[in-house]
Amino acid sequence: MGKDYYKILGIQSGANEEEIKKAYRKMALKFHPDKNKDPNAEEKFKEIAEAYEVLSDPKKKAIYDQYGEDGFKSGGAGSSTGPGTTYHYTFHGDPHATFASFFGGSNPFDIFFGSGRHWNANNGGADHDMDIDMDGDEDPFSSFSHFGFNGLNGFHRGVGRRPRNESLHSSSSNTRRKVQDPPVVHELRVSLEEIFHGCTKRMRITRRRLNPDGRTTRTEDKILNIVIKRGWKEGTKITFPKEGDETPENIPADIVFVLKDKGHPQFKRDGSNIIYTAKVSLKEALCGCTVNIPTLDNKVITLPCNDIIKPGIIKRLRGEGLPLPKSPSQRGDMIVEFQVRFPDRIPPQSKEIIKQHLPQS
Repeated sequence: MGKDYYKILGIQSGANEEEIKKAYRKMALKFHPDKNKDPNAEEKFKEIAEAYEVLSDPKKKAIYDQYGEDGFKSGGAGSSTGPGTTYHYTFHGDPHATFASFFGGSNPFDIFFGSGRHWNANNGGADHDMDIDMDGDEDPFSSFSHFGFNGLNGFHRGVGRRPRNESLHSSSSNTRRKVQDPPVVHELRVSLEEIFHGCTKRMRITRRRLNPDGRTTRTEDKILNIVIKRGWKEGTKITFPKEGDETPENIPADIVFVLKDKGHPQFKRDGSNIIYTAKVSLKEALCGCTVNIPTLDNKVITLPCNDIIKPGIIKRLRGEGLPLPKSPSQRGDMIVEFQVRFPDRIPPQSKEIIKQHLPQS
């Protein structure tokens, strides 16, 4: 059988194209000599490239699945690709070329982080290091959201998209021209805490890019840095121009993220205001009480309620809501609604006392 290419990539025999690509991405980054200083990393890196070269090619994979590495490379019995033709395969021996072809560059850290091994504030990222830890079995980018441009994973394209092979002609000059693909729109869910403080989201995208020859394309990964500013409203759009798939016939689509609020266990959002529901007992509603109100900045506000709490009553805490999107130094309000808990039963003697003391209307 020779080498087990599936085992080298850490996948099951018969894995599909997507699983093979995902496995190669993970293993190639893990054993890239620029990252992994183990003495055997270079040899492992080469084996990974060879395994991917074979399994990613449907014809090579079919022959390998049937005859194994020995029969596959030797062109021995059974490995004929047609009458009078014997198939021979030899790995080209340059795993870095395979890596560059897959990722669109030779340095993995330049590809993902722009410069060096860290994603830092100098190139628009978060203010903490993001050195890739490849010691575990997890995908090194599992902390990033990930998507491609095939209409899956929550994306949709605008209507009326023309086929890739359809050429457009000017009615007057009949000359071919490129037209930009419709935007790729993605819903980006953010918590109220993230809106309150502001944050940076990172999205890994996989897209096609033209090679220097202007005709062929390669698959390329890129990290988009999405800066969420304090107080941004639901529905705010963040656009990354021309980050979609690129082919000889098109102008890449814009990538658009639309903010969507996540549900919150304590608060609801109303523009820049925050709504909080305080639960009080019937006794507290009638006799007065003090309610502790939590806030998004982890404070607790003591709210005295000396008057009777009637249905529908609200209390407003000024300046305790979300930052205003156009003036983040100012904030909306905290609106406190009340929910009165009624008892399941009242003793007979208490009913008589209540009848005597409560007004008739």
